[in-house]
Formats: sequence, structure tokens, C-alpha cells
Amino acid sequence: MDLVIGGAYQGKLDYAKRALAVTDGEVCDCAAEEADFSRRCLYHFEQYVYRCVCRGETPQLPTREDAVVIADDIFCGVVPIDETVRAWREQCGRTLTQVASRSRTVTRLFCGLDKRIKG
Repeated sequence: MDLVIGGAYQGKLDYAKRALAVTDGEVCDCAAEEADFSRRCLYHFEQYVYRCVCRGETPQLPTREDAVVIADDIFCGVVPIDETVRAWREQCGRTLTQVASRSRTVTRLFCGLDKRIKG
């Protein structure tokens, strides 16, 4: 498994396509559809976690060994006042910590530049 994180609009999906050979057909955009864990790439994984928090469910972790998880970094800045958003931020951090521990690589993107932080 590989994890790619970074702020919004930093080129995470383009990076995954280029560096990890992800194809358009392998991408599940979790912002637009329910998470499909049979697909190789889970894009906007943080949105899947948000839906789980809103439903009171525990997010699942990808089981594919070749999975690529791409998530926006929602952890910086002022702690949100809204209880649901705070719970989302906490659950997303906990879930991505588990994903990172199982990942072969963890890469952070900033301004399109990649920084390998694991692997």
C-alpha cells in the first residue's frame, strides 16, 4: 500500500499517476462516490472518512496490497468549532495513521513537489 497526503490542489493524483502508475480506471473518487475498496486507488479518502463519521461508522482500511490512498491534509490550522468536523479531523488522523503504518511508502506533496516520509 502507498499513502499520498498533502493540501488541496497540490497535485497528489497527478503524482500517483506518474510515480505509482495509477490509471484513470483504477481511481475511485471518494468525494463523488462511495468508496470502492476493489479499486486500486482511493482518491479523496478523507471524504470517505467524513461520511463514516456522519453515519457513526468506523472507517474500513484498504486491504489490497497494491492500494494507493490519497488524502487531503485536514490536520493543520485552527481546531474547528463544529463537533462533527472536529470528530472527522480526529478520525481521519487515526485512520490515516493506521494506513501509514501498513504502507510501503508515505509521500507528502506541497506545490507539486514530493517529499518521501516513509519508504
